[in-house]
Amino acid sequence: MNIEIEIEGAKGQEKMTQSVLEQVSEKVAETAHEASRAASAVKDGIEDGVIAARRAARKAGYAATELLDNTKCNVRRHPIETVLATFVAGIAAGALIGRMWKRKPCAGVRDSA
Repeated sequence: MNIEIEIEGAKGQEKMTQSVLEQVSEKVAETAHEASRAASAVKDGIEDGVIAARRAARKAGYAATELLDNTKCNVRRHPIETVLATFVAGIAAGALIGRMWKRKPCAGVRDSA
């Protein structure tokens, strides 16, 4: 079934068949459907990413709480060793920072020697 529509214009006659309009309409509908599916897939991917990020943040929070609890427990059990270990770590960090500072002269500062 082919319906022809005749349109007369200033440049002459143009014929357009209904089947071409139907094909265009089908292609537009198909493209809209595919765009909708793609948008849905993107939305699902984002939701999955948000869920995974929340889960990871929750696990990190639990791990941090557990580390803090273990540290408190170790300090109560071994207070002298904890103070000594902290002192040694501070001395080591200070020595490392001092050494790094001596290696790099400050920008714009000349050696007066």
